[in-house]
Amino acid sequence: MIDTSLVGLDDTQLIDLKVAQRLFQVHPNVHKDLAHLIQAASSAGFDLFIASGYRSFQRQLVIWNNKMNGTRPILDSHGKPLITEQLTEKEKVFAILKWSALPGASRHHWGTDFDVYAGNLLPEDTPLLLEPWEYLNGHQHAFYQWLNQNLASYGFFFPYQQSLTNGVAFEPWHISHRQASQENLNHMTVEALSEIIKQSEILGRDTILSELNTIYNQYIINISL
Repeated sequence: MIDTSLVGLDDTQLIDLKVAQRLFQVHPNVHKDLAHLIQAASSAGFDLFIASGYRSFQRQLVIWNNKMNGTRPILDSHGKPLITEQLTEKEKVFAILKWSALPGASRHHWGTDFDVYAGNLLPEDTPLLLEPWEYLNGHQHAFYQWLNQNLASYGFFFPYQQSLTNGVAFEPWHISHRQASQENLNHMTVEALSEIIKQSEILGRDTILSELNTIYNQYIINISL
């Protein structure tokens, strides 16, 4: 039996939190800590905005299928578009996993993980790209330094603090509530993922299922602790 909340098919357990005039669905055990983190950031001079929070299975599926069918680009480890016509289906699957989670296995399904930035540091008429340079030596650098020094005090961490070998790319914008996310990850199994993938309309299904053990070990449980 699939835990539907674990794989992004049920959001009824989540509660709303207003951030910068937008409502975000948040895990109930994360709500207070996230609110405190936002307040602390504000006191330090940063307007913590959320670029992406809870994401349903269906939303993650659209992202995945659009990359598989060529509607959206697939990026290499340096963030540059790949020539997908030259890739096998297996190569496309693993290239997508570098930057986008497998539907059903996204940490964004849990209401525990958020892509964040300082809205007051984003230059006018400049779109947020969520690319590492913005945080390492660009407009989000000071905010990223503050997060590095303060996240743990509020129960959060960076799950992709470094580019993991054969895993997810470095994401300095992605924060995760340690306790609540780990509780969800502990219940994420290959068997549950296999069941949900078999029932879905995901592109590359047969390849994903044949490679699911590798995907699980390299892209799901392989995080920075």
